[in-house]
This record gives sequence, structure tokens and C-alpha cells, in this order.
Amino acid sequence: MADRPDYYKVLGVGKNASEEEIKKAYRKLARQYHPDTNQGDKKAEERFKEISQAHDVLSDPDKRKEYDRGGMFANIGGAGFDPSAFAQGFSGGGGGFGDILSNLFGGSGGRSAAGGQRAAGQGSRPAQARGRDLETEVKLTFDQAVNGAQVPLTVPTSSPCPTCHGTGARPGTEPKICPVCGGRGVEPQNQGIFSINQPCSRCGGAGTVIENPCPTCEGTGLKRSNRRLRVNIPAGVRDGSRIKLAGKGDPGLRGAPAGDLYVITRVSDSPIFKWHGDSLEVEVPLTIPEVLQGAVVEVPTLSGTKRLRVPRGTKHGTVQRLRGEGPPRLSGKGNGDLRYKFVIDVPSTLSPEADEVVDRLSKVMNGNPRAKLFPGGAGAKAKAGES
Repeated sequence: MADRPDYYKVLGVGKNASEEEIKKAYRKLARQYHPDTNQGDKKAEERFKEISQAHDVLSDPDKRKEYDRGGMFANIGGAGFDPSAFAQGFSGGGGGFGDILSNLFGGSGGRSAAGGQRAAGQGSRPAQARGRDLETEVKLTFDQAVNGAQVPLTVPTSSPCPTCHGTGARPGTEPKICPVCGGRGVEPQNQGIFSINQPCSRCGGAGTVIENPCPTCEGTGLKRSNRRLRVNIPAGVRDGSRIKLAGKGDPGLRGAPAGDLYVITRVSDSPIFKWHGDSLEVEVPLTIPEVLQGAVVEVPTLSGTKRLRVPRGTKHGTVQRLRGEGPPRLSGKGNGDLRYKFVIDVPSTLSPEADEVVDRLSKVMNGNPRAKLFPGGAGAKAKAGES
């Protein structure tokens, strides 16, 4: 039985890694080995495929659970095995259990669920590989992130070759059915008692070969280019939010569906507002007279200013909220709050006049706020210390 790859080792994370740790490891390695930055480097391209496959499995809770279980089908099918398809075969859906066994144990020579003999070389053509998913970053101001914006974006990508129109073949010719796999795109390989289908060594799984490659794209059917887009950024995104643009990634080879484009937002900090969960928080300094006497203070909001009443005796760190006046929640369920945290502004130096006022104040204000620290009274504490 073929050994399965160690996807945790591929990404350089432990088996107990969180989703966020897996995501960070993937993004770091994907930037390092991305084909756009390693053009012509076959080893980097293979490494990028490994990294992408590992991320595809470990970032999906169901696939990761199946992989961690380490059962027979994790070893045989790897990331591509679909447990639901296997269950469907038992229930009579799809092509039936016989079709699944046929794929696992060699393909064309087995019997189908209906008992009929498959003709040699017969079978459905493999689905063409969809285009690569792409990832890019966009810089936003704090206001753009909170209110939403439409921003321009340039993405290095591929487009169908203008000479061959994406076929990869020289004009006037066309791709031929692969003579090795007969157009199926897979070859059976013996692994002990099993015969496992692997991508065809001749056509790489495409099912066709190009005998006369297009001189412009050298048979790939694609041409590198820069695509300019205008991306709608939803209101309420954070630094590191991931926006999916379906079908805006690289086009697939020879007419296959395009991949997706993921836009990562990089949001500049605000000098006033700080994120606090789904809400924003502002520190509001208060003078000592405002705390002692109470006050009405003006505070900033996302759309202007408002006045808040500060009760007499407000303590340092007290928070007042304006509910529902914060940024939109990305879940679409209303808005967060604006939180105002009152902090007492104590001057480090005093003028002679202010020093005199404070001295008079200390004489007229009664009570010792530290008395509650000594339940027996200050005198009892003093006696206890003497003894």
C-alpha cells in the first residue's frame, strides 16, 4: 500500500495546530514557492503543489478528520478521496459500489454494478483540472475598511493564448487522444494487492497530447499577463480578512474552469478607534475636576461627534456604550457598538497656584479611602505591629 504524505510535515506544523496556525504556515510557504516568483523552477512548482494539497486537506475539518483517522482510504485516495462518494456507492446512488471498486482496483477490466463487462479502454474522460487559485493583498485605510470601498487591483495571472485560443496546439492542428491511457487520463499501477489509478505518465491526466505545440505558449494554452480589476470591499473588514472572488483566478488548461482569487485586506491603524471584538473603543481622558463634579463631554463617532454625560465620581476605566453605532458586522447581523473608556488624566507637574489649590482641597475632603484595607482600624494595626 502506498505511503500517504505527511501533510503536517509539508506545512511545518504540529498535529494539534489550530486553523489559524495552518493558514499562516500555508500563506508563508505559498509566497515562497509560488510559481509567479519562481518561474521555470520545476522543484518550486512541485513544492507549491504539495503545499496546496496539504492546505486543502488540513484546512477542511471533514477532510482533516478523515486524514487524521489514517484509515485505508486515507492511504489509497489521499486528499482526493471523497467518503461521501463511497457511501453513495453502497446506497445505490451514482455509478454504484462496483464502479468505485473498478476505479480502485484497475478501472477498465472490472465488472460494473449492473454486471456488464466494461470494454477495454472505455471510461469517462477525466475532468480537466481547474485553474490555480490566486492570492493577493490590498491596502486599505481605516475609513475604507469600516465603510466599504471599491479599490483597483492588479493581479499577475494567465489568459488563454491568443494564437491557439487556449488549445495549446499549433493553429491548424488539434490535440490527439493520448495513446497510453486512451483518453482516460489515468493509468493503473500495482501496489501489492491493489491496482491504483494514477495520472497518466504520458499526458499528465489531460487525456490528450499535443504533437505540434503552439509556438506562442509552447503547448500550455496560456499566456502570462496582468489583470486589472475593481474589487468591492464590504464594510467592516479587518486587517487579514479574506475575500473570495469566485472564478477570478487562473483559467484552467484547455478550457477547464478558472480558479478563485482570494484578496487579503491590510488595514492601517486608526489614531482614535481600536478594535474590541465586533466593536470599536475610544479612550476618553477626563480631568480631575470633571470626575469630581461630573461633566458633559464631546466624543468622536464614525460619522461625527456626540455628547456623553459623565456622572460625578466616575471611576477610572468606566465604559459607556453607544449600542449599534459601531462598524457593520461581516456576518451581516447589524452593527457593533462604540465603546468609550473613561481614563483620569493626572498631570505630572503642577503650577504653584494649582499646588496650593490641591493642598487646600486635601484638607477639606474628609475620609481615608484606604481605611477599608484595615478592618481593625489603623490603631489596632499599629498596636499589632508594636507587639
